[in-house]
Amino acid sequence: MAENERIFNYRLSRARRIVENAFGILSARFRIFRAPIALKVPTVRQVVLAAISLHNFLRRNRMDDCEAEDTVDVEDVATGEVIDGNWRSLPERGALRQLRCVIGRLPNDAKQLRIQLAHYFLNEGAVEWQWKMAGLVRPML
Repeated sequence: MAENERIFNYRLSRARRIVENAFGILSARFRIFRAPIALKVPTVRQVVLAAISLHNFLRRNRMDDCEAEDTVDVEDVATGEVIDGNWRSLPERGALRQLRCVIGRLPNDAKQLRIQLAHYFLNEGAVEWQWKMAGLVRPML
């Protein structure tokens, strides 16, 4: 696999973990996120934004009794190990199930976006530790 693909896949995986953590925290706090939500997309957006606002309000006002350091996944940048957050062990993860791998042809715009992001991650969007985390040696600048 080419360097740009490995970096892209690592950064995409990391972004996915961030989103999973956010919804893991929400599902640990609000039961509505423990099952698929049977509403139209615009309404689901409003439900998510309302839950985020309520979550932030509770945290700001110290009414938060369920946040712990081990709630979210943590990536050890020294070793590359990812330690799962405790939300992943909830008995009712419902809507937060594993995604299936999709094999097939990508539409051209998706392919172009992937190429643009891969270029960005190797240039102005690069972070110093991404090569190590993707199992690569950082090129000399």
